[in-house]
Amino acid sequence: MSIDVNNESGTEVDEQAILDIARYALARMRIHPLSELSIIVIDAEAMEQLHIQWMDLPGPTDVMSFPMDELRPPAKDDDNAEPPQGLLGDIVLCPEVATQQGKDAPTQHSMDEELQLLTVHGVLHLLGYDHEEPDEKAEMFGLQAAIVDGWRAEKGHTGPSPAPTVS
Repeated sequence: MSIDVNNESGTEVDEQAILDIARYALARMRIHPLSELSIIVIDAEAMEQLHIQWMDLPGPTDVMSFPMDELRPPAKDDDNAEPPQGLLGDIVLCPEVATQQGKDAPTQHSMDEELQLLTVHGVLHLLGYDHEEPDEKAEMFGLQAAIVDGWRAEKGHTGPSPAPTVS
């Protein structure tokens, strides 16, 4: 898996954890190991510009995903399916928004924990998941929690998982 993490935010973030959880999420979703992903960490001003440009919404947001090849995971019941390889796209994260969301969450958590959650959220968006409808939201957020919990268990993290705070 080729994953690039580029921190342009001016904020110190745990880039290795972002890389690791992205790799874990893609493996768990059975994405081809030669697929490529780019993760960019930017400040609130740059995120606000993207948010206005692409979503026509004011203010910065927590995470944005820009899919490229529209890769999809193989069907759950098809263990022999060869996943396609390609360019997944870009995930853009904003640590300033992540910091505030971590503080405001019912189970307060750190900026880095929120960025890990947002990374998984962004990966799922790149893979075609959405949360516009209640059933889509239940599926996506359930999968997101399972991936974050699985990664944290594998890493020996013992605290409660952050509740989904992404918009």
